[in-house]
Amino acid sequence: MNKQILLNAFDMTGAMHNSHGLWKHPENRRHRRYKDLDYWIEMAKLLERGKFDAIFLADVLGVYDVYGASKAPSIRDGVQVPLNDPAFVIPAMASVTKHLSFAVTVSTTYEQPFGHARRLSTLDHLTKGRVAWNIVTSYLPNAARNFGLSDMIQHDKRYEVADEFLEVCYKLWEGSWEDGAVIEDVKNGVLVDPAKVHEIHHRGEYYSVEGPHLTEPSLQRTPVMFQAGTSEKGKDFAAKHAECVFVGGTPEKIKAAVEDIRSRAERYGRNPEHIKAFTFLNVVVAETSEEAESKFLEAAVYWSGEAAKAQFGGSSGYDLSQYCDLDQPFEYKHTEHGQSRAKSVTKDAPRILTVQEVLQQFESLQRGSVIVGNPIEVADAIQSQFEASGVDGFNLAHLVTPGSLEDFVDLVVPELQRRGIYKKEYKEGTFREKLFGKVGSVLPEDHPGSQYRRDVKASAL
Repeated sequence: MNKQILLNAFDMTGAMHNSHGLWKHPENRRHRRYKDLDYWIEMAKLLERGKFDAIFLADVLGVYDVYGASKAPSIRDGVQVPLNDPAFVIPAMASVTKHLSFAVTVSTTYEQPFGHARRLSTLDHLTKGRVAWNIVTSYLPNAARNFGLSDMIQHDKRYEVADEFLEVCYKLWEGSWEDGAVIEDVKNGVLVDPAKVHEIHHRGEYYSVEGPHLTEPSLQRTPVMFQAGTSEKGKDFAAKHAECVFVGGTPEKIKAAVEDIRSRAERYGRNPEHIKAFTFLNVVVAETSEEAESKFLEAAVYWSGEAAKAQFGGSSGYDLSQYCDLDQPFEYKHTEHGQSRAKSVTKDAPRILTVQEVLQQFESLQRGSVIVGNPIEVADAIQSQFEASGVDGFNLAHLVTPGSLEDFVDLVVPELQRRGIYKKEYKEGTFREKLFGKVGSVLPEDHPGSQYRRDVKASAL
């Protein structure tokens, strides 16, 4: 069988995601309905009908206020605000689906590992093993101030904190409870064997956690681990911890980045095949090419350049309102925000761009970032990118919600299935089993997190 595409719906539990300004589109429903649980239930049913592997729920913990040193541009156009907590929609979506999985974004910079581990274990129980964690370190200055800091923790230090955060989580998920701790011995009045539940006694540089974990082991114990950082620190962190990584750029750059991460993973003693790679996808499709082009042009009318610049400002640290000399080269400068975002228009650009050229990238909906066409044309483009980049799948964004997703499910999915590059039926099992097959429900033995498992420790003695 040919390698088949993995597919996640890229979303947020808010009024808008990255379709800047398109809340004004007459067919957009999300800004009115994102607060409605029925909306998310309907979304889950749609995605399972389309055989999506997961819904990937992004999240932020502050407003975008770098552009123009003001929160107004982002708030005015709903740039990831208003925004609800993504964890709360997952049980409802899981209750109406059997196979769709759920990747929830949680920051290691502003959460505490003990409470986080309990929350993820709970979700993994309630979904019967269909939960993943998208690990982020957070980049918004407003987020830092919301959690009592005067400024952001430095970029590289955030990854050091994250590494210890994960160590605590592994100890709780993998080592605190032995298999078979819950014995349900009615005769002797023992529900849980105390000898099989252990404190973790973690004392580190950033965290002190006694334990034990309050939640018994879920089907996956540790949720599937997603990560998107592509700075040097980010790639090394992904190589150590991630089971799914997100990379962007041209197919050639994507392929090189994935090979780099997998090579680093081998140095951690991991099987590089235990890492799946995803990139981003945006599609406008209709029955005919002409209809699709018309849809794209209609969507472009509602695009907000100010909102796009506001989002870029928060993610990169570059305040585009301060660049006045349009003919000046747009040069890289280090910030403590997302370094890969800053590099996208500087170091990773095909040539040195002027300020005017960079600004123009945000003024309109970029035709090159969206696949537009009839089902065959769209499938051709997806298949070409899939094969050229070597990725395992895509995070599918959507300009108009839920219409863009409905179009994709009804028009593109059947064509991809006809070509044999997209599943017609789900595999059984947990999310990890669906992704990796024989690896099983829990972390494979080559993953650093598995070394905290008590049976692994015992066998090493």
